[in-house]
Amino acid sequence: MQTRVQTFSADGDCLAGVLHLPEAPATRGVLVVVGGPQYRVGSHRQFLLLARELAKAGFPVLRFDYRGMGDSDGEPRSFEQIDADIRAALDALQAAVPGLRDVAIWGLCDGAAAGLLYAPSDPRVTRLMLLNPWVRTEETLARSYVSEYYTRRLLDADFWRKLVSGQVQIGASLGGFLGTLARALGVGQGPPPSAAASGQLESGGDAAPLPERLRRALVAFGGQTLIILSGRDLTAGEFRDVARTPAWQALLGRPGVTQFTLDDADHTFSRRQWRDEVARRCIEWLRR
Repeated sequence: MQTRVQTFSADGDCLAGVLHLPEAPATRGVLVVVGGPQYRVGSHRQFLLLARELAKAGFPVLRFDYRGMGDSDGEPRSFEQIDADIRAALDALQAAVPGLRDVAIWGLCDGAAAGLLYAPSDPRVTRLMLLNPWVRTEETLARSYVSEYYTRRLLDADFWRKLVSGQVQIGASLGGFLGTLARALGVGQGPPPSAAASGQLESGGDAAPLPERLRRALVAFGGQTLIILSGRDLTAGEFRDVARTPAWQALLGRPGVTQFTLDDADHTFSRRQWRDEVARRCIEWLRR
């Protein structure tokens, strides 16, 4: 297996990536879209180690820094502003591996959201691997705190020991919970939040909340989708909450969508057994 630096340009800026190239590369490649603020190695070398495992299985992999991150030039930008970066990275992967027939995008958190928003526009992308997809609005965050954090706290023996011993300020804790619950239910919020705070585009494009834009993108995407969620993660909890709506349920029930949860895993699948399970599941799914 070869590993080499891959540089390419997007709108005149130079982007940096690393290509993992098997000796006999498969005709399906993988593009790792990094969630921010991150660079192409990832927390605890997550993206690097994943790319090595995928390449050992025969899949050529490119992981890269989009503009404003890591070793890439340009101004910092949000995950909603990197379509040109993803397209340039796909061009670079295709040029480096001329035998490619299609590409799967792999993304974590807002990298998953960026990949999903991009995918319907590019026929080269036939598969999506979305890990703990970012769907955040003020309401999804509040509901996730109620369903994920506070429920877990009530079941935590250590919390009750601190409560009995007086280490927990019950008034402040109860006030925080009630405030979060009110936000989750949309009670007493006054004027609508700004587009940025509510997960909407600040200017141009589709002004719908982020979860709805992601749902529309998944409807428009004609390929296969693998969704991997962590059991102990607020971001994954937000996605689970959004996914309970009838529109999302119908979409996630389609034959082309596969979903599973690692019950004890954190947001970045930081332990080796979680990381290895993610790699194994991805490889099996890519081979279908």
